Amino acid sequence: MTSATTAPLAESAHDHFFLGTDHQRNERKVWLVIALTASMMLVEIVAGTIYGSMALVADGWHMSTHAGAMLITALAYRFARKQVGNPRFTFGTGKLGDLAGFASAIVLALIALLIAWESLVRLTQPIHIDFNQAIAVAAVGLIINLICAWLLKDDHAHHGHDHGHHHHHDHEHGHDQGHDAHHAAHGHSRDNNLRAAYIHVLADALTSVLAIVALLVGRNYGWLWADPVMGVVGALVIARWSWGLIQDSGSVLLDAAAEGEEIRQEIREATEPTGSQIADLHVWQVGPGHFAAIVSLIAQETQEPAYYKALLAHIHELSHVTVEVQRQAA
Repeated sequence: MTSATTAPLAESAHDHFFLGTDHQRNERKVWLVIALTASMMLVEIVAGTIYGSMALVADGWHMSTHAGAMLITALAYRFARKQVGNPRFTFGTGKLGDLAGFASAIVLALIALLIAWESLVRLTQPIHIDFNQAIAVAAVGLIINLICAWLLKDDHAHHGHDHGHHHHHDHEHGHDQGHDAHHAAHGHSRDNNLRAAYIHVLADALTSVLAIVALLVGRNYGWLWADPVMGVVGALVIARWSWGLIQDSGSVLLDAAAEGEEIRQEIREATEPTGSQIADLHVWQVGPGHFAAIVSLIAQETQEPAYYKALLAHIHELSHVTVEVQRQAA
C-alpha cells in the first residue's frame, strides 16, 4: 500500500513564498548602503581629479567595485520579491539570494586577487606616498564603511520565514508561524545575500584600517614596505571570507546545506518511535530559514500522511513537506 498526501485541487492550491522575514527591510538597507558608497566614490573621484590626487581617485574606483557587488545584492532582493508568485519558479525565489551571494563572493575573491597583485608590485617597485593625504582618505573611507556596517549588521546572519504569506496548508505545510525563537536557536536562517553585502563592507573597512596602520608606520619610521605588506595581509583575509561565502552559498545552491542534516535528524526522531522506518529522505533549503522535505516511510500499520505531518509540525523550518507511506511487506 502506498499513500501520499492528496487533496482536492481547490484545497491544494498554495504558494511558495520562501523569502526571509526581513526581505524588504534588508533590501532597503542595501540600497541605502549603495547610495552612501556611491556618493563617497563620486566625491573621491571628483576631488582627486580636481586636486590631482591619485590616492583619492584610486580609492574612489576601489569603492566602485564594492558598490557594484552590492548592486547585485539589491537587484537580487528586488527580483526575488517581484517574482515571488511566478509559477515558473517551482520552489519560489528564496534561493536567488544564495545565487547572488555566490556571485558576490566571486567578485570579492577577484578584489582580493587584485589587491594582492598591486601590493606585490608595490613591494618590488616602491612609489612616493603622500602620507597625510592618504591617511585622511583612508580615515574618511573607514567612517563611511563603519556606518554601512552598522546599517547591515543587525540581521546579517539571522533571518527566518516571511510571516506575511500563508504557506502552511494542511496537505503540504503543517507548521505554525510563531517560531522566531526556534529559528534563532537553530541558526538555520542565514541570508547569504545580505551576508555578501556585509562582507564587502567589512572588507573595505579592513583595507582602510590596515592602510591607516601601514601609512602611520611608513610616515613615522620610513618603512615604505609596510603599506604593500598590509595590502597582502588584507588580501589574504578577504580571500578567506570570500571562500567561506562561496562554500556556504554554493552548498545551498547544490542542495547540500549543512543545516539540513540537523533537520533530517529531527525528522527521524519524530517518525521512528511510531514504528515506521524511513525508506528515503530528502531535505533541502528553499530560502532563508525555509526547508523542504520529501519523506518516504515504511510501516506495518500505516497511517494517513496527515498523521505523520502532525508529528513533524514542531520542525518549524519545514515549509514544504511531502509524505509517502508504504505498508511493509509481510
